[in-house]
Amino acid sequence: MSVQVVAAKMAEVELKDVLTGKDLPAESPVTPTSEGKNLIRNDPHEAGSSAATSPTAEPSAKAGEGSLGLLTPNTAKMPQGSAMKRTDPQQNGGEAFVNRDGTVAEAPRMKKQIQFADQKQEFNKRPSKIGRRSLSRSISQSSTDSYSSAASYTDSSDDETSPRDKQQKNSKGNGDFCIKNIKQADFGRREIEIAEQEMPALMALRKRAQGEKPLAGAKVVGCTHITAQTAVLMETLSALGAQCRWAACNIYSTQNEVAAALAEGGFSVFAWKGESEDDFWWCIDRCVNVEGWQPNMILDDGGDLTHWIYKKYPNMFKKIKGIVEESVTGVHRLYQLSKAGKLCVPAMNVNDSVTKQKFDNLYCCRESILDGLKRTTDVMFGGKQVVVCGYGEVGKGCCAALKAMGSIVYVTEIDPICALQACMDGFRLVKLNEVIRQVDIVITCTGNKNVVVRENLDRMKNGCIVCNMGHSNTEIDVASLRTPELTWERVRSQVDHVIWPDGKRIVLLAEGRLLNLSCSTVPTFVLSITATTQALALIELYNAPEGRYKQDVYLLPKKMDEYVASLHLPTFDAHLTELTDEQAKYLGLNKNGPFKPNYYR
Repeated sequence: MSVQVVAAKMAEVELKDVLTGKDLPAESPVTPTSEGKNLIRNDPHEAGSSAATSPTAEPSAKAGEGSLGLLTPNTAKMPQGSAMKRTDPQQNGGEAFVNRDGTVAEAPRMKKQIQFADQKQEFNKRPSKIGRRSLSRSISQSSTDSYSSAASYTDSSDDETSPRDKQQKNSKGNGDFCIKNIKQADFGRREIEIAEQEMPALMALRKRAQGEKPLAGAKVVGCTHITAQTAVLMETLSALGAQCRWAACNIYSTQNEVAAALAEGGFSVFAWKGESEDDFWWCIDRCVNVEGWQPNMILDDGGDLTHWIYKKYPNMFKKIKGIVEESVTGVHRLYQLSKAGKLCVPAMNVNDSVTKQKFDNLYCCRESILDGLKRTTDVMFGGKQVVVCGYGEVGKGCCAALKAMGSIVYVTEIDPICALQACMDGFRLVKLNEVIRQVDIVITCTGNKNVVVRENLDRMKNGCIVCNMGHSNTEIDVASLRTPELTWERVRSQVDHVIWPDGKRIVLLAEGRLLNLSCSTVPTFVLSITATTQALALIELYNAPEGRYKQDVYLLPKKMDEYVASLHLPTFDAHLTELTDEQAKYLGLNKNGPFKPNYYR
């Protein structure tokens, strides 16, 4: 049977061909996948249950036809005398003189004391437990539960001042933002330019659709990780006609220089690395509560923004056309609202799209788990015993990377299907308490809560590294470690020793928050796939005619997933094979797709 080879044929498909009424399911939405069910959190005090089912409850944590035409140093002078002065980095700033004969004479040294911005500012200013944190803790355990937020090494007095206490303006005189330091904008712009090279689909979408401005009139409020990759997404949305206001979904993941570049570019950004709990919610509120501006689209990661609007500004949903959510946690909350009949607007479940599950969750975590662990602990992986809790796409990526580095990997699972996959991939399936005394590293990636509890932590060996690769910080019971008999010792930013009375210590990374985005970075190219999916979901919901989507949670049609994938193929000089008419008829498919049914995951 003959086939015709074409160069990235699908990438040439017009956006209007992707968003056509006949390809979109206007019927009842798809329920969560089995994997999603495995990640459900059931704390009655968290937004995953009570808050999500009641808009007035305390928060816990944190296309179609007619819709769119195009988817579319200065050099130091060398001493002239008989000796050359040098600084010895191993002597805490001590100086020495290297004589011509090669001997070294030490000079008197002055001790420098490292200043901790959080100790000098945050800890001293922190209100009592029944003060500021009484609201924050009831609102947010999943996203912002923290006792030592903003801990970082710095000797800059500027870093000791909270951004909320600063008055900053960009070069155009605009001050509608709150970031760490607007002077870092040039550095952030260079990082964004690097990211653009690895995000071909977003750049292609920007080029193809900006003439038509499919998001003209859209007012998008977002709560995601503020990184160079997110900046490319935001600038793409702006190029397509949208106005954007943005906050961070994680108190540790914001790249300050990128936030500065966005603020310099005119975006209203409210975020900085090392926010406190109160800062976190203040930033979200500043995005939403602004005179003369009301959002009509929500782009969320974790559900905190959506829940804040439900609690504080429920009337805003009268003008909001839709929600786009990309995380397991946030999607679960949306399904709970839908089940309770309290979801006011249509919502797109990006997390369960093929382009998110099979690429972002798998390939991103396969690379970033090693990066995060290396940057924080310098650990050698070869021969280490590691237990990975959860064998969804994130767990699969983590296990594959660690196995390739020579680690002995154990897996815990609740789902027999995922468990069988782990066994057939060569991993031993265990219960956590069976290996907790012997493993060197514990990694959680379930999306659940209390996966690693105090009993497990008490039984860990000395020096065990504990970290989380899930979105929320509920998987490790960090709160149980805040007791008088245990001592916390800051090692470096995002790395803590928790010391038991007998001298045993564990190494806790990012206080149980998302390891890769808190402690390292993530591969840009794979984020391009997710960001493009988010952009198309926003375009679809914003332009969909009234009645197409009801007040429920929807999965993206497979046509859109395939379009996103096709936009990335030219990067690899990949050539798709085109079906012949005879082959297409035999399979009962359109030659241009979709090639998989909507239920395919």
